[in-house]
Amino acid sequence: MNRIVCRVILLCLFSFGCTGATDREGEESQDMQTAHNHLAGEKSPYLLQHASNPVDWYPWGEVAFEKARRENKPIFLSVGYSTCHWCHVMARESFESAAVAEILNAHFVSIKVDREERPDVDRVYMSYVQATTGGGGWPMSVWLTPDLKPFFGGTYFPPTDNWGRPGFTTILARVAGAWQTDQDKVLASADSALDYLRDTAAVKPGGAVELDPAWLDEAYRLLRRSYDAEHGGFGGAPKFPRPVVPDFLLRYYARTREQAARDMVLVSLRKMAQGGMYDQLGGGFHRYSVDARWHVPHFEKMLYDQAQLVNTYLSAYQITRDPFYARIARETLDYVLRDMTGPDGQFYSAEDADSDIPSQPGRHAEGAFYAWTQTDIDERLPEATRKLFAYHYGVLPDGNVQEDPHGEFAGRNVLYVAHTVEETAGAFLLSPEKTASLLAAARQTLFEARKGRPRPHRDDKTLSAWNGLMISAFARAYQVLGDATYLEAAQHAAAFIRQHMVDEATGTLQRRHRDGETAIAGYADDYAFLIQGLIDLYEAGFDADHLAWAIALQTRMDDDFRDVEQGGYFSTTGTDESVLLRMKEDYDGAEPAANSIAVMNLLRLAQMTDRAAYAESAEQALRVFATEPQRLAQAMPAMLCALDFQLSQPKQILLAGTQSSQTTQAMLAAVHAHFLPNKILMLADGGAGQALLETHFAFLGTLKPVAGVTTAYVCQNQTCQLPVTEPDALRHQLGR
Repeated sequence: MNRIVCRVILLCLFSFGCTGATDREGEESQDMQTAHNHLAGEKSPYLLQHASNPVDWYPWGEVAFEKARRENKPIFLSVGYSTCHWCHVMARESFESAAVAEILNAHFVSIKVDREERPDVDRVYMSYVQATTGGGGWPMSVWLTPDLKPFFGGTYFPPTDNWGRPGFTTILARVAGAWQTDQDKVLASADSALDYLRDTAAVKPGGAVELDPAWLDEAYRLLRRSYDAEHGGFGGAPKFPRPVVPDFLLRYYARTREQAARDMVLVSLRKMAQGGMYDQLGGGFHRYSVDARWHVPHFEKMLYDQAQLVNTYLSAYQITRDPFYARIARETLDYVLRDMTGPDGQFYSAEDADSDIPSQPGRHAEGAFYAWTQTDIDERLPEATRKLFAYHYGVLPDGNVQEDPHGEFAGRNVLYVAHTVEETAGAFLLSPEKTASLLAAARQTLFEARKGRPRPHRDDKTLSAWNGLMISAFARAYQVLGDATYLEAAQHAAAFIRQHMVDEATGTLQRRHRDGETAIAGYADDYAFLIQGLIDLYEAGFDADHLAWAIALQTRMDDDFRDVEQGGYFSTTGTDESVLLRMKEDYDGAEPAANSIAVMNLLRLAQMTDRAAYAESAEQALRVFATEPQRLAQAMPAMLCALDFQLSQPKQILLAGTQSSQTTQAMLAAVHAHFLPNKILMLADGGAGQALLETHFAFLGTLKPVAGVTTAYVCQNQTCQLPVTEPDALRHQLGR
């Protein structure tokens, strides 16, 4: 970050000699407790959480920008989301304080942004914070010039000085002082910062680089070196699931039959699902584990984690046929249907980590809804089951949380599988079947008891991108597990988005729907994730309208986001002048990058429509992000999945017959019984669906059942094998 000039910030903020706004102690007045700011009319749950703060918050927009310019004040930008634990902490400590509000209101224009609604704003300033501090996270706190250029930033700040580091009020005073006394230097620093960010954000064209399968081998070797052989997962604490990593490794196993690639994933998935990272009573995964053994999680539950992990567990089940992986997928989907699905089939975004402590109304704590004292458990379970349950789930009289730096879990237990059912059965001289039955009954009893606790806050906004991921998960679950409920859930969510989140006049996809309002033009990830979901939904239910919609969205995405000259996709359309950088996502993190999913979509659509332009766009994008193959291996596992698809010869599995036919269902069961990542699946039903598909892929018009029986045509590299009408013959052609 040596190109960013931070002289005034370094001099003023980290020395204790600058003057400016003062840090004043005082109680909040009654007026400040009841006053509303400019967030009261917003729909974002995160912004509404701050609508009664004494801070005079504004939403991101021209009203706030014009005020900053008119009054020549710096902007304080606070970015977070409604289920963010440390956002809550900073809100209680600082944003609900009259003393802090007095400083902010006097010397700054304060803006709140929900990162889930405005990832474009978040991405620009997170890049700055990461470049200047070496880290990032939420809440994110950034100070901007009135023309929106960043000049100082960080994440969570405690309210007062501690451990030799300035607290939030001290920083506010010094930033205000620097702006008053050294404004020219601050402006110069901001200009340098923006120049640096523009340079680093530019993705260079890929040129004539050859796409090399050796990159897949290198990625596997890098991941293997970081694998935790004892606890599963990759790297140390805190440990994030990052589903794109196991997804790549399972594809690598399918390509190479490298057993270690498969085993790393299977062990990791089992360890994670046995830990407190997984909700042992209600299903679903928490955000991440604070320790290396998956025991104590950060308790928020995000929709995108459920969606991606379901897909990974389904893949593991296809590979192993081990019912454990299918059970975890089912329980996670059931959690989403129960707690994260709206009345019209839409999926909500997240559940908070914090909630009221049952015995202390009004007092919040992380994990209060999920953790148990032994007394809580013993009061609810039959005496004969208590010790069995405690042994299996690691319950201890004084609590089982060993790493608790903030003292939040004193005396409490986070349930995890301390011993297997077989080990528990042996310890209590019971059969495994009897033990499993007793444990299931105990779980149900505690699950029902837990319903009486204050629930964590649920962020009930609907995001197109995350709904797209969840549609994919439910569609695949129907294919692999055969439960029609899952197909219906995917179909209902897609119908909701089409009805409520698409501008009928322009066809523009919208980002967010909540409380009857749809707003914010969609970003690249909204298009990419939804297109993926619709392709998956077509392959599950064979409604050709879903595929046609995916193609229409791809056309719109190409028009609005594609970099025609260099390749790949920008995250934004570039039409919002308040977003200073038009960036291309190049990191597959908690969510995959829009570019990674877009390239895979293009490759699949090329196979399904016979459009060479899709394949050409995909290859151009691959070359853009492959200029640094080693970085690609570490940063973009989902892009490597697309590369694997590109380098393979995908199988086109074309079925001619009606979907309801028993033979068709038997053929589909033969396909979905196996992990075949590089394939596409289409149905020539002899009716309107086939006619619609024929307009994109003329060959489909020639496909017909043989002797009236559903017939499978397996094609590869524009060559088809002999048509077959028996599932066993289809398995043979698929190499199974």
